[in-house]
This record gives sequence, structure tokens and C-alpha cells, in this order.
Amino acid sequence: MLSVRGLSAGYGGLMAIRSVDLEVNAGEWLALLGPVGAGKSTLLGVLAGLVAARQGEIRLDGEDIRQLPPHRRLRRGIALVPEGRRLFAGMTVRENLMAGTHALADPAMRRRNLERVCELFPVLAERGRQVAGTLSGGEQQMCAIGRALMASPRLLIVDEVTLGLAPMVVESLFAALAELHRQGMTLLTVEQNVPLVLAHADRGCVLSGGAIVLEGPAGILRDDPDLPRHFIG
Repeated sequence: MLSVRGLSAGYGGLMAIRSVDLEVNAGEWLALLGPVGAGKSTLLGVLAGLVAARQGEIRLDGEDIRQLPPHRRLRRGIALVPEGRRLFAGMTVRENLMAGTHALADPAMRRRNLERVCELFPVLAERGRQVAGTLSGGEQQMCAIGRALMASPRLLIVDEVTLGLAPMVVESLFAALAELHRQGMTLLTVEQNVPLVLAHADRGCVLSGGAIVLEGPAGILRDDPDLPRHFIG
């Protein structure tokens, strides 16, 4: 579904990712791993169109999308759940969810997507009129995922879904992602909880120093003796 070749990007004189090659297959769950500062969030930002690529290509279903702005990539089916959630804190849960439908012209699809999100996260239906900034951290993360799902994505990109959350909430969020994957959603997730994500993902790759240094099926990667070295040096 998604093919990246020779992708480089950075900020000012700093190169955050260098000549990255990456593929995400339709219906696959790919876990993007790596130490802090490896360039993972930059790579996700480039894929979503929020960070400009300096060189390389990004192809979605064979079509070059590198020059497309974020809203047009969203219409092509790429939705990002950013690190830190970035909800509209002063708006209600329902308003945040409906903000995710701006790329959809069909009112019936908006209603169906809202029903789907509320089925996946029943608490969002209960808290629809509550101001999003007053939700717990886990509920805010559910709202952020739900907002992305409202756009009917084919590829859901999730950046650090479990950051700072209690273990019980983490289990609930991963159960929701696993259900989306079971339904056929293609997932690309950045996650620091390596054992947890590799227990669910189909495949994993490790980004270190701005480059892919290790990749393979999740079960094999989990037992690779080189995996810890890329996190602790």
C-alpha cells in the first residue's frame, strides 16, 4: 500500500532521517521501533505531509504523493494520530470527533463512522458533550484515535499511543487497535513498549540514527539478539 524510497528529512541543518526505505502492505500492522531521538515522529510527519521531505519518494498504491498537502493525503486514506493527542481541548468530545470528518462529503458516512467509533470506544458516546480537555489521559487518547477514524482512513498512523498511560488503559487501547487490525485496517504504529507491540504487530522495523537498521517478522524480531543494542547503544 505504502512505499517509501530514499526518504530524507530534517529541520534546518539537522537531518532527522536519512535515505529511509520502508514498505507497509495492505492489511498489515507494522511497528516502527527505535530509541528516543531516532527520527520516528519525523518519519510519521513526513508520511502525513506535516514535515517536508528533502529527497526520496512516497508512493500510495503506486501514486507519488510526496507533493500532496496533508488534507489531500487524508482524502487518499492516510490519517495520523499524533503524539500528545493534540485534541481541541476547549471543544466537546463530539465536536472533536466531527472535526475528523472535514474530508468527507457524505453525511451518511459521517454517521456510520461516528457509530463505529462509539462502538469501538463506548466511553466516547457517554462523554459526547463533555469538554475534551477534562477527559482522562486514556479517554483523550481514545478520542484522538476516534477523530482519525472519522475520516475513513485505509492507513492509520499512530504515534506513541501508550505514552504516560496506566497499564489497564494501555491494554484497552491495544485491544482496540487489534480489533481494527482484525477488521482489515492497515496500521503503522510508533511504540516504546516493544514487547507489547511486537506481540500484536505482523512486522517490525527499527529506526536508529535516522536510518532503518533492523526489520523482520514481529515474532523473529522480538527474539533478535541485536534488538536491545539499538536501544541502549
